[in-house]
Amino acid sequence: MIVRFWSARTTQVRYPEYLRHFNQNVLPHLRSQAGFLEARVLSQSDGVVVHFVVETLWSSLEAIERFAGKDREAAVIEDEARKLLTSFDHRVQHYEVTLREEHREATAASS
Repeated sequence: MIVRFWSARTTQVRYPEYLRHFNQNVLPHLRSQAGFLEARVLSQSDGVVVHFVVETLWSSLEAIERFAGKDREAAVIEDEARKLLTSFDHRVQHYEVTLREEHREATAASS
């Protein structure tokens, strides 16, 4: 598995609009891509500026290349999203998942 990281900045006021765009436009497109597994948006804010990281998990670099094209490190950003951002990375980073642990709380039904 490969994690693709991209980061951007926007204003506190525009951030909810970006999340709406991500939910309505980006996620459906990602879900339609073979090899896409999951997405997260991580954020931190100082009350004025929101810095956020989009983390997507893919089955392989080949799946990412089908999504992003031959230059798989190029950021894929729709024009609508660009209008909501104050700055963004033009390049992404990829990391291979070499260890993964998921903790699941025991429930009363499974005990």
